[in-house]
Amino acid sequence: MAPFDTGLTRAAGIEIPLICGAMYPCSNPELVAAVSEAGGLGVVQPLSLAVVHGRSFREGMRRIRLLTKKPVGLNVLTEKSLSRVYRKRMERYVDESLEEGVRFFVTALGNPRWVVERVKPLGGVVFHDVVDRKWALKGLEAGVDGLICVNRRAGGHAGYREPEELFTDVADLGVPLVCAGGVGDERAFAAALRTGYAGVQMGTRFIATDECRVPEEYKRAIVAAGEEDIVLTERVTGVPLSVIRNEYIDRVGTKAGPVGRLLLKGRKTKHLIRALYSVRSFWQLKRALREGKSTKDCWQAGRSVAGVSAIEPVATIIGRFAAQAP
Repeated sequence: MAPFDTGLTRAAGIEIPLICGAMYPCSNPELVAAVSEAGGLGVVQPLSLAVVHGRSFREGMRRIRLLTKKPVGLNVLTEKSLSRVYRKRMERYVDESLEEGVRFFVTALGNPRWVVERVKPLGGVVFHDVVDRKWALKGLEAGVDGLICVNRRAGGHAGYREPEELFTDVADLGVPLVCAGGVGDERAFAAALRTGYAGVQMGTRFIATDECRVPEEYKRAIVAAGEEDIVLTERVTGVPLSVIRNEYIDRVGTKAGPVGRLLLKGRKTKHLIRALYSVRSFWQLKRALREGKSTKDCWQAGRSVAGVSAIEPVATIIGRFAAQAP
């Protein structure tokens, strides 16, 4: 019998209720595979796989399959601001991942209904990112199977509630809940499970690993950072993003310019300006990663940096988490 038995382990077919969250540009094939091989669930970030790391999507998926036969997941962005071209590309990624055996999907930033309708007939399971009860209910109306509860301690696009507060807000909805944010070590992992979460999703902790293909300076910055070094910036995607404060952030600031702020408030313009911000950041991050230039990088990270004390192999980290089994 598996040491853990939760709604997440059953839904994903994994041994340890632990997801490596999809990260742009950090989700390289070796990292995704290492998490799954160690008993958790590595989740593919399509653009990171297919663009940043120099492989076609199909080739990248097959590289992962060479490294592990265990379950992996796929992150699917469903935001309204995405272009028709990107939507078609994302649909293709979903179809190809299904053909490669993926059955677990994490949706974010929009209505997940089309993903649910596409994967459910083939046995797919969909967990949806939410920050409060309103969005949780919308996800459940669309047919998702579980919720990734993104709290204010998360990296990337963080929520605004503490982990316990968010759990209380949605605990009665009858689906597995995953804690996303603030988990950087095994003690925080155990605490999330005691709260009632079916598992956790981590990103920051897995950047500071041997398998993650980002500049060493980025990894060392995570190890050196404390909670007080995490700030929110609007200048990357137009939506507050959790990053490590560094020289680049100090130079450009954390607030959008006057025109950008005006457009971000407009009902008809906010999606367009977010898309423009994201495209700009996409190319900046891609160039920085390929050139190994990290002094000007915007380093995404969450408050879980407080629990990261060393750059380690993925299997070593997950082994400590596995030891928390009841």
